[in-house]
Amino acid sequence: MRHTKIKQFVLLLGLLSQAVWCNAVGTSIIDGHSHIAIKAANVQGMPKGSTIHASIDGHTLTVVFTENLGQVAVEVATASGVSVQYTSTPTPNGLQIFIPNTGNYIITFTLSNGDEYYGEFTVTD
Repeated sequence: MRHTKIKQFVLLLGLLSQAVWCNAVGTSIIDGHSHIAIKAANVQGMPKGSTIHASIDGHTLTVVFTENLGQVAVEVATASGVSVQYTSTPTPNGLQIFIPNTGNYIITFTLSNGDEYYGEFTVTD
């Protein structure tokens, strides 16, 4: 019984250390998807960044909105500012965007009230 609890503690510690490390560098990998940290850029109302979940898997960018944020404008641009994709979507739902080229990108979310959030990611393969 005691060995089981020790084993569970060691396993939990191992899992938590990975989560803490990934959070410290701003990304996490879940099922092959690299989580994109969403940050507030210009927020006047209640922060809603935690309701936007984005991840990149190869060239496929996936976004899920877990709360009704109204109509949201989504723009993907290169790190140098060249727009790659622009769309507007109702929430709550999700969308997928194919990013054709490797490189560093920024995704920007503009809510109908003007609040802005962004995330940075890299397409490597």
